[in-house]
Amino acid sequence: MKVDRLRLLNFKCYGESELGLERGVTVVHGVNGSGKSTLLEAVFFALYGSKALDDRTLDDVITTGEEDCEVELRFTHDGRSYRVERHLKLRGDRATTTKCVLETPTETIEGARDVRREITELLRMDAEAFVNCAYVRQGEVNKLIHASPSDRQDMIDDLLQLGALEEYRERASDARLGVKTVLDGQREVVENVREQVEQKEEKDLHERLNGLESRRADVVEKIDHYETQREQARETLQAAEDVLERHEETREEIDRLEGEIDDLRSKISETEADREDAKARIRELEERRAELATERDELVAEVDLEGDADEPGSAGDETDADAIAERIETLEARKEELRDELEAVKVAITESNGEIERLREEADDLEGQAEQARADADELASALEADEESIENRETNLEELDSEIESERERFVDAPIEFGDAAAHLEELEAERDELTDEIGDVTADIRAVENAIEEGERLLEEGKCPECGQPVADSPHVDALEEKREERDALEATRETLEADRAELDERIERAEALREAERRVEQLEGNRDNVEQLLEEKRETLAERREQREQLLEDADEYEAEAAEKRETAADLEDELGEKRAELGRINTERGEVRDALETLRRIAEIDDERADLESKIETHRDRRQDWQTMNDERRETLSSKRERKRDLESEFDDERVETARDDRENAQAYIGQVDDKLEELEENRTNLQNAIGAVERELEELEELRERLEAVEERCAHLESLYDEAETLQATYADLRSELRQRNVETLERLLNETFDLVYQNDSYAGIDLDGEYRLTVYQKDGEALEPEQLSGGERALFNLSLRCAIYRLLAEGVEGAAPMPPLILDEPTVFLDSGHVTQLVSLIESMRDQGVEQIVVVSHDEELVGAADSLVRVEKDTVSNRSRLEAGEPPEIELLASD
Repeated sequence: MKVDRLRLLNFKCYGESELGLERGVTVVHGVNGSGKSTLLEAVFFALYGSKALDDRTLDDVITTGEEDCEVELRFTHDGRSYRVERHLKLRGDRATTTKCVLETPTETIEGARDVRREITELLRMDAEAFVNCAYVRQGEVNKLIHASPSDRQDMIDDLLQLGALEEYRERASDARLGVKTVLDGQREVVENVREQVEQKEEKDLHERLNGLESRRADVVEKIDHYETQREQARETLQAAEDVLERHEETREEIDRLEGEIDDLRSKISETEADREDAKARIRELEERRAELATERDELVAEVDLEGDADEPGSAGDETDADAIAERIETLEARKEELRDELEAVKVAITESNGEIERLREEADDLEGQAEQARADADELASALEADEESIENRETNLEELDSEIESERERFVDAPIEFGDAAAHLEELEAERDELTDEIGDVTADIRAVENAIEEGERLLEEGKCPECGQPVADSPHVDALEEKREERDALEATRETLEADRAELDERIERAEALREAERRVEQLEGNRDNVEQLLEEKRETLAERREQREQLLEDADEYEAEAAEKRETAADLEDELGEKRAELGRINTERGEVRDALETLRRIAEIDDERADLESKIETHRDRRQDWQTMNDERRETLSSKRERKRDLESEFDDERVETARDDRENAQAYIGQVDDKLEELEENRTNLQNAIGAVERELEELEELRERLEAVEERCAHLESLYDEAETLQATYADLRSELRQRNVETLERLLNETFDLVYQNDSYAGIDLDGEYRLTVYQKDGEALEPEQLSGGERALFNLSLRCAIYRLLAEGVEGAAPMPPLILDEPTVFLDSGHVTQLVSLIESMRDQGVEQIVVVSHDEELVGAADSLVRVEKDTVSNRSRLEAGEPPEIELLASD
């Protein structure tokens, strides 16, 4: 894995920053407190989110004074590119994650938990494994060596995935016990099912079934006989109902024909009335056509048709229509010409008006500028007086700030710390309180566990079982364990009370330390304010002379503006005289346009009259056609009316009253017989249903008997399978335990070899001969004289370098173990030189160089040590702005110095 690019927005001490990382060794360099370690924390946070914050919260991530925070990390893993992005937002006093996205080459994953789970599977390590293997955080360089052998064993086993084998062994043990429980239950089921099979076999179910089926056959035969008789009665009933239905249909058809005859008579009358109305409408339309012809002749006489010899109305309508169309076209062309002339004159007038208005506006602006310049000059005169007074006030303010700063510093005279140490003192007290809080939490968890055990034990005792093993009390040697749990709980509660009292006392000390820290911040703020006042005072003095020069310049500009305004008003007066001639031309054009418009309206009315007369002629013809259609329609209706009257007379002659009466008698007799048969059939069918239910019950019992036999066989097979599974689980449990022991021994041997190789490289000219690592991960250092030393016996610098060697050896072990399947993340060292002197720093350079030569693709070292800069392939410098308190990044090239320490 290689980190490619990191982008930050409002992350702790960074505003908006972006950093690209290359292969090889990258050194992040800068003074203490500049924000170097924050870059590594940002990478860790981008990968694992809140799990990377230890005891801190998301609120601590967002830059003070900001509400939003963004972290984006691009990295390459196993030759494929990935991008993870997290956004935070401060809502009230609490920060929440508003966006968490991981883009992989195949999909996009959203949500903080899903992204963290995917990162863990991708790197094959969670956040804790990451800091135990690849990320040596500041102050934790001695973490592994200070850990107890059991804790060190757990850390390394988890990194090497051996912890999973113990979990699998425990699961196999739980599975074995679970199989035993299920097996005992299944054996009870076998006995229960066997008893049920014997009970049902004693009922002689097959003989009962044969008797019931014989009785059902007799009932079915009687039902068939009665159903045949009922069907014959239904046929007689249907024939009688057909005769009566035909009689009713004939009566209904006669009634319908009478209605249709009346309807035809009414429609014939209505249509004749419509013909008379159409005749009257034709007369009205012919009168309107004559009126329009008269109006047209009058209008034609009013217009000039360009020298036509005939008098208006003497020529035909067709000749007049052509002349009118030609005259309209001529007048419309003239109208367009006049419109163009009018537009041209309007444009000229508008331009002249615009020019006059522009000149007058410019004159007004110039006069306003002159007035404003004089007003500004007056304001500057007042400002000059105010500036002189402000300078005196700021000088007084400086004296007051000096006095207040001295007052705040006096608060440290009787304090247990010096001025400037309050932040570190407060941080130590808060760390101590966090440790107490964690310890209280652990004790509380232990209390809850013991209380749960007590509750479970009391429940088992009530059931007559042992509270430890769950066996009957008479067979258990641990009946008295419950009282020991109660004593343990009381001891834990006493411990918690003591810890809580210690924390309360520590809270009071923290409150006093916070007051001193606030005093330090107040002094910093006041000193900053004093610097700002001094700077502003100097600037005010410089601007005083500039304002005097500005006032004199404003007065000169005012005189120039007034002279230029007078010239522009004289030019505007000359243009006003030329505008009168253009307005007279505009009046002539408008008069002629009115005459043309009136002539066009008259000619268009004549054309409208011609169109209306043609429309009237069409309507008259339409009404004449309708009258003819209505006449034809009524002739057809009269023929239909005659046909329906004839059909009515034929139907009235078909009625036979005697036949209808006979049909009614047959219907009544058939209905009575069917009712009697239905009652008998209902009784027989109920009997058949009861027999069928009895047969079904016996058949169900036979099916249940067969199912019980099959179930008995299946449960017996399951018992055999569970017995086999119990043996397999027992074997699997032992296999996992043996496998973990074997793999741990292999890893111990490999880790010892790699650690000695790294150790030899770092201490090749020192007095140490080698390192021994036993199966329990206990470490022993041997001097060249054979004397054995515990790692804690080494000096501070040697112990730190020893731990770095151990971490690098573990990294190499993991890299060799998963090569080709899951490439390792970058090796990250945060301030590894804290406990090293110059000689040991040289050995650390050799260690870093060796890891690079052994194929570690990317190594990131955060340090303020200049010697490590020489070991870098690329360099990132970090500086903090003293004004904004924000960190800045600057990528650069490392100086060309010797990478390895000389002999």
